[in-house]
Amino acid sequence: MFNNIYFFSRFQKLIERKWKIIPLLDRWIFLELLPPLFFSIAAFTVVSLSVGVIFDLIRKIVEIGLPISVAIQILLLKLPSFVVISFPMAMLLSTLLAYGSLNENSEIKALKSIGVSIYRIILPGLILSIFMSYMTFIFNNNIVPLTNKNAEIVLTNTLGRSFANEKGEDIIFSKKGEILDPYSNYKKRGVTHLFYAWKFVDGEMLDVTVIDFSKLGFTQMLKAKKGIWNNDKKNWEFFDGDILTLSPNGSNTRTKFLSFLYPLGTELTNIAQLPKDANDMNLGEATRAMELYQSSGNIKEARRMKVRIQEKFTLPIACSVFALIGCSFGVMQKKGGGRSQSFGLSIILILIYYILSFSFSSLGVKGILNPFFAAWSPVFLSILGGGFLLKQASK
Repeated sequence: MFNNIYFFSRFQKLIERKWKIIPLLDRWIFLELLPPLFFSIAAFTVVSLSVGVIFDLIRKIVEIGLPISVAIQILLLKLPSFVVISFPMAMLLSTLLAYGSLNENSEIKALKSIGVSIYRIILPGLILSIFMSYMTFIFNNNIVPLTNKNAEIVLTNTLGRSFANEKGEDIIFSKKGEILDPYSNYKKRGVTHLFYAWKFVDGEMLDVTVIDFSKLGFTQMLKAKKGIWNNDKKNWEFFDGDILTLSPNGSNTRTKFLSFLYPLGTELTNIAQLPKDANDMNLGEATRAMELYQSSGNIKEARRMKVRIQEKFTLPIACSVFALIGCSFGVMQKKGGGRSQSFGLSIILILIYYILSFSFSSLGVKGILNPFFAAWSPVFLSILGGGFLLKQASK
C-alpha cells in the first residue's frame, strides 16, 4: 500500500511538472475550454441517445418484454456511437462558450492591447480540437464497430432469435465476366450472373435464385431451397430445385435436381457476412467491403462504401473545423449574448454543416460527384468560412 501511495505521489508531481511547461496563457484558456467541453459532450450525447436509442428500448420493454437489465446493457454498448457524434458538436459549442465568455469580460480586448494576436489567442482551442479529432477517429474506428456488433448480439439473443457470426438477409450479388456466343465463339464482357438469396444462416443460403447470362442469347434460371459452399469441390452446391433454360429460338427446358454444383466463387459468403451499416465497420473492413463490391460488379454499393471510407476521416476533422468556426465567432460575439446566443448559434451552424454533408454524400453515392469530393467538400467549404471569419475577427 505504501508503494502505491508513493507511486501515485510521484505520478502526480510528474503531471504537475508537465502541466507547468505549458505557457500560462495556454493553461488559462485550456481551463476555460474544458468545463464547457465536458458539459457539451454530456448534453449532446444525452439528447442524441434519447432520440436514437432510449425511446426504442422503452418500446421494446413495454411491447416485447425486453428485460430492463438487458436494455441497460444495450444502452451502454450503444453509448460510444453517440459519444463520438457529440465530439465535433461539443467542440463548436465549447469554443463558442469559452471565447464568448472571454470576449464578454473584455479579456480578449485586454490581451490584444498587450500585443497578443487573435491567432495566438485561439491556438489553444485549435490544439484541443486536434486532440479531439484523434479521439474521435480512435472511437469511431476501433470502439464503435465492436460495441455496435455486441449490442446487436445481445438484443438478438435476448429476443430468442438464433444468431451466428455468418448471417445476412436479402443477399444480392452480380458477377461480371466473359459472355460467349456458342455459335461464333465471339466474346464480350458484361454481367454473367445475378444472384439473390432470402437469407444466409450458419453457412447456408436459403431460397436461392440464380440467373445466368454467360451464353449469348441463352438465359438460364436456377431456383433452389438452399445452397452451401462445397469446400472439397470448390463450388456452390444447391439442393432441391429446378433449372429453366430459355434458348434464342423461344423454346425452353426445365430440369429438376436434388443436388447441383454451380461455379460462383466465395464472394457470395464474403458479401453475406458484411454488416449492413458502414458504422459497424472499421476502416479495414470498409475497404475490404468496397473491394468485394467492386469485384462482384455492384458499382453503386462500391461507390457508397468509398464515400463512407472518406467519411471515416471527415468526421474527426469536423472537430477542428467546428473549433475554428467556434473560436472565430466567439471572439467576434457581441456583448450581452451569453450562453443562449452561443447555444442557438451552435445549433444553426451544426444544422448547416450536416445538411451540406448529407447532400454531398448523396451526390457521391449516386455517382454525380467523386467520392473524395463528396465527403470532403463540406469540410473545405467550412474551412473557407472559418478562415474568413477569423480574418474578420483579427481586424
